[in-house]
Amino acid sequence: MRRTSLLMICICALAAAGIVHAATASLRIVPIVRDDSVIVSVELADGYTDEVRQAIASGLRTTFTYDLELKMDVPAWADRTVATATVTMSDHYDTLTRVHNLARAVDGRLEEAQATNNEAQAKQWLTSLSRVRLCKTSKLDPHHEYYVRISASVRPPGASLLGWATAVTNQAKFTFIP
Repeated sequence: MRRTSLLMICICALAAAGIVHAATASLRIVPIVRDDSVIVSVELADGYTDEVRQAIASGLRTTFTYDLELKMDVPAWADRTVATATVTMSDHYDTLTRVHNLARAVDGRLEEAQATNNEAQAKQWLTSLSRVRLCKTSKLDPHHEYYVRISASVRPPGASLLGWATAVTNQAKFTFIP
């Protein structure tokens, strides 16, 4: 009885580790320090699943939420959060006119909106962020290690990103050299 319980626990742990590894591999983060700002670009490679496409085609408002955190790596202590931002990319497909109404909001403020009838353009809109300004470099200490951690999720909840995973998280490190 104990052996089977231990075996089941090991199998579940390995399966969960495989899901987390697969989820991490699909979120690509590129932090850049340029013109006194930390700028982040993100690509969610496997985010536009069949479930997401079906939810959009049914007319449900579908929203990809990206939670961005810039943290300073502090050895032997809790890492310090330097800046945070929440970016939402949404698609409300009008089934009568067959038009994708796309919107991008940063920290609740509408930054950009557009309409298209091209599904490939809607997919690109939802699964990538380009040049999101996270903070000014004046908030950073020179010659320190930093990392950008991003967690991506999708709503409605039935449209998961990668099978069982409800959110995908990854991080990218960099050293700030002024």
